[in-house]
Amino acid sequence: MRLLRGRRVSVEGVRLQEFWVRLDRHFGSMRARSLAHDHVFAALGGRTAIDAIDAGVPVRKVWLAICEEYEVPPKER
Repeated sequence: MRLLRGRRVSVEGVRLQEFWVRLDRHFGSMRARSLAHDHVFAALGGRTAIDAIDAGVPVRKVWLAICEEYEVPPKER
């Protein structure tokens, strides 16, 4: 556990928060939510980003699968 602005947050929680920040920044908040909930990624075993995260796939791996699928420039990954 680490402290973040006076709150205890797990390292994984911070990574998940960063995932949403990056997704929102790159795709916009409405499209980001839709993409995470609706798009099925072959690289994630035929799961959506949300399903993959819920199944225990590392958040970084989910983010990279999205980046590959949507051709996010390497400097933004």
